[in-house]
Amino acid sequence: MEILDLRHFSSMDLRPLLDQEIETWGQLLSWDYTNSAEMILRYVDSKILPGYAAVDRGRIVGYSFFVYEGHKGVVGDLFVGDGQQELSAKEIEVNLLKHVIETLQQSPGIHRVEAQLLAHESGTVMAPFTVQGFQRHSRVFMMVPLQNPAKPISLPTGLEIRSWSEHDYQMAAAVITAAYRGHVDSEINDQYRTLSGSLRFLNNIVRFPGCGTFDPESSFAVFHQKAKSMVGLILCSRVREDVGHITQICVLPEFRSQGIGIAMLDAAMNNLQRRGFSQLSLTVTQANETAIRLYRRFGFETLKVFDAFVWEG
Repeated sequence: MEILDLRHFSSMDLRPLLDQEIETWGQLLSWDYTNSAEMILRYVDSKILPGYAAVDRGRIVGYSFFVYEGHKGVVGDLFVGDGQQELSAKEIEVNLLKHVIETLQQSPGIHRVEAQLLAHESGTVMAPFTVQGFQRHSRVFMMVPLQNPAKPISLPTGLEIRSWSEHDYQMAAAVITAAYRGHVDSEINDQYRTLSGSLRFLNNIVRFPGCGTFDPESSFAVFHQKAKSMVGLILCSRVREDVGHITQICVLPEFRSQGIGIAMLDAAMNNLQRRGFSQLSLTVTQANETAIRLYRRFGFETLKVFDAFVWEG
């Protein structure tokens, strides 16, 4: 078994493994990983995707890639397929992660590394991270079946809910930054800490397929009518033809406990159900017990717990 630079390979070398990964994401998460896989293959052919491949007898059996974002490195993916002969899947995952972590921590100018490995059960790949000083945060993947639309929930006087608009970017970024100030999620994703970071986060959600294809029809914002300012938002993507995923939901601290989150969830779920979606998923940090209680009220159930890792150099 060899661990080699991913940029030595072509999409033809990697495609059989990604076909397995597409099947795995579909089975585990009801998530169509095809668009993400095609983007990865394009980057591999362009020789611009940093990462490593585990090679057994000339065949790629596992890979992991990462990206650089200014001072930060982000582990983008880790996957090991079936049928390898020399080592177990766990041993290959550990070897790949050791190479990725070492590369990121030794990269000039990199002072922070983040990783969220959604397809891996909590605890299964933590050893290479914790031994290198990473903090570990448990996160929860939840899903709810979409049934008959409910009657829309009313907002307090002076607030109104509107469909997402391209003109909402700046206000939405300001809401995200304020909503996550001092929140555990800003420890996991430092983009939430600044306006410019929140804008990058929004751009990634809306423009790129990493979290599915952005679905503006089921995305909403709540506005204070008198101040003409945004106080909350919910963003959804399509991760399979009939499955939606909430990529962001937040409310300004001073407007919490007024039913805004409930109204936004209700609007998104009703919209998706009317359009033929069968399921809706989301992820939430396990320490955020208030949010988890809210989601359970709407019928969300935990499908799996996974880990987020953070290192500050």
